Amino acid sequence: MIKINNKKIGRGCAPFIIAEMSGNHNQSLSKALDIVDAAAKAGSHALKLQTYTADTITLDVKKGDFFISDKDSPWSGNSLHDLYKQAYTPWEWHKPIMQRASDLGMICFSSPFDESAVDFLEDLNVPAYKIASFENNHLPLIKKASSTGKPIIISTGMATVSEIHEAVVAVRESGCKDLILLKCTSTYPATPESSNILTIPHMRELFDCEVGLSDHTMGVGTSIAAVAHGATVIEKHFTISRDDGGVDSTFSLEPNELELLVIETKRAFESLGKISYGIVGEEEKSKIFRRSLYIAEDMNSGDIFTKDNLRIVRPGEGLKPKYYDKVLGRKVNCDVKKGHPVSWGLLV
Repeated sequence: MIKINNKKIGRGCAPFIIAEMSGNHNQSLSKALDIVDAAAKAGSHALKLQTYTADTITLDVKKGDFFISDKDSPWSGNSLHDLYKQAYTPWEWHKPIMQRASDLGMICFSSPFDESAVDFLEDLNVPAYKIASFENNHLPLIKKASSTGKPIIISTGMATVSEIHEAVVAVRESGCKDLILLKCTSTYPATPESSNILTIPHMRELFDCEVGLSDHTMGVGTSIAAVAHGATVIEKHFTISRDDGGVDSTFSLEPNELELLVIETKRAFESLGKISYGIVGEEEKSKIFRRSLYIAEDMNSGDIFTKDNLRIVRPGEGLKPKYYDKVLGRKVNCDVKKGHPVSWGLLV
C-alpha cells in the first residue's frame, strides 16, 4: 500500500485517477485554473503538471532529428524546441495551480524533465514525482527524484524489460520505497490494440510494485479493462474541450468523460471481489425467482404425484428440480392445496 498525501493506492483501493493537464492550458493561467476546477468537479483524485522549459528538454535546432516530420503526429511541422515553448507550463504558474487544486481537495504533483525541475518542485513540497515515458531512460533524473524519498511513478512507454529493470534499480538504490509503474503506449492517440493490458499483472509480478496505466487511447474502455487486470492508477490527459485546441487536446478527455472514467473504473474495481460460487448475501432475496417443485393441483392424502400435479415452477421455496423424478410416483401424506411447495415431509 502506497500513500500520496492521505490517498491510499493499492490493490485494496479504488483506482487512483490522475488528470494530466500537460500543455492544454494554451499558455493561459486562467485556462489552467479552469482545467483544475473542471478536473476536481469531475472527481479526479489528482492533477498533474509537467515541469520543464524548451531549453531544459531539447536544443534550439529546427532541422534533422529536431524537426517533427511525421505527418501522422499531432505535432507534425514543429521543431522540438518550438513545440515545447508552446506546451510548457510557466514555472511561476505552478504555485497558484497547486494551491487551487489543494483548495478543491485534489492532490497536485508534476513530471520533472531534468534535475533543476526536481529542485524547483522540492521548493513547492510536491508529494510525489512522475517520470514520463520519454524520460524513463534518464537515470540521473530518476535517481534525483527518487533521492527525495517521495513516491515515484514511472511510465514505461517504449521501455524494454531491461530498461524498466534499470529504472527500478535506480529508484530503489536511491532510497525510494514507494514505486508505481504505469503500462503505457507512447503514441498519440494510442489504439486499444496496441495497449496490451495483459502486461499489467505480469509487470506487477516481475517488478514487485504497484502497476497502473498511462492511457492515451480515446474514451475510457481501455482504462476500465486495465482496472479489471489489476491497475491501481489510471492517468489520462485532460482538457475542457478538445475543440479548444492545444498540443495534447486531440487525445485528452473532456469533463463528462473524466467523470465517467472515475465512476466506471471504481465500479470495475468493486466488481472484482473474490472467487465466489453459490448465493452471495444480496442474492438471498432472489431465491424466490428460482425454479422448484410445487403442487399444481389440489391433492388428497394418498394421491400419487404425477406429471399433472407436480410442476417445476417459480418461486424457489420447494424441493430442488433435481428431485423431480424421485418425487414422481410417490404418495402425498395429507390433503394439500394447489400452490403448496413440495417438501420431503409431504411424502409417504
